[in-house]
Amino acid sequence: MAVHDQLFKQLIQTFFVEFLELFLPQVRQYLDETSLTFLDKEFFTDLVTGERREADLVVRAKFRGQESFFIVNIEGQGHDIDGFQARFFFYAAHLHQKYRLPVYPIVVFYDRYPAAQQPQSYQVEFPDLRVFEFNYRVIQLNRLRWRDFVRQENPVASALMARMKIAPRERPYVKLECLRLLTTLRLDAARMYLISGFVDNYLTLNAQEEQVFQAALARIDPERKEEIMELTTSWMRQGIEIGRQEGVTLGRQEGLAQGQRKEALSFVLRLLRRRFGTVSEETQERLATLAVSELEEL
Repeated sequence: MAVHDQLFKQLIQTFFVEFLELFLPQVRQYLDETSLTFLDKEFFTDLVTGERREADLVVRAKFRGQESFFIVNIEGQGHDIDGFQARFFFYAAHLHQKYRLPVYPIVVFYDRYPAAQQPQSYQVEFPDLRVFEFNYRVIQLNRLRWRDFVRQENPVASALMARMKIAPRERPYVKLECLRLLTTLRLDAARMYLISGFVDNYLTLNAQEEQVFQAALARIDPERKEEIMELTTSWMRQGIEIGRQEGVTLGRQEGLAQGQRKEALSFVLRLLRRRFGTVSEETQERLATLAVSELEEL
């Protein structure tokens, strides 16, 4: 769960304004994007369990055209929702007490469960008195339809479609649409790889799904196809480098499971065609017999 939290935190921190534009455009309208300060390492003591917790994302911003500030607190939440509402209230109260600023609380439910619509408030009340009501925004990805975001020219959409409501048979097509949208945004390489890695993490395809993905990829515009293939081969190269750095001793064939060896061969062939124009059938057959380590050398 900590890995998931970190992935979401990195994505939303990198594309904070775009996140607001996609899900909370009304907040984006009165937020001064030039005033953003990300407040790291905000810790809370959970009054229920006594555990020390770190807030996912806390941002201080100015109201547009004003000198006054407010806090945006975004929490990523998986399926472990027991006691979440009370905890979220304590987080917001802590931030309000510490900074003496209004707090805008947002929770992003990123897991497949719970499937039911989650509450958007936390109350303490008696039969004759409501003591307080804490309201917050809920973005529940598993209740959003990915098709509604395909035409959104927004990097957060290209990433978070991977966690939206997806039928099992749609997984290869959603992955392709995430990457197709990403290639239209013209981001720098680091941000593109952040999103493409996010998509690959949550839409890792099995062998059968990979075949469907490749067949669908073959039918799209050649230029777009080339860009998507470059993204997918980058995952393979990153995986090899991480394996080296961490001293992973898995065999190359095992480390490039689920079609990654095919990607390595495809990548080599593309480089050869760019350099020499054509690659003979005999050469292609010879390449197909090489071990992954040899393809990597090429």
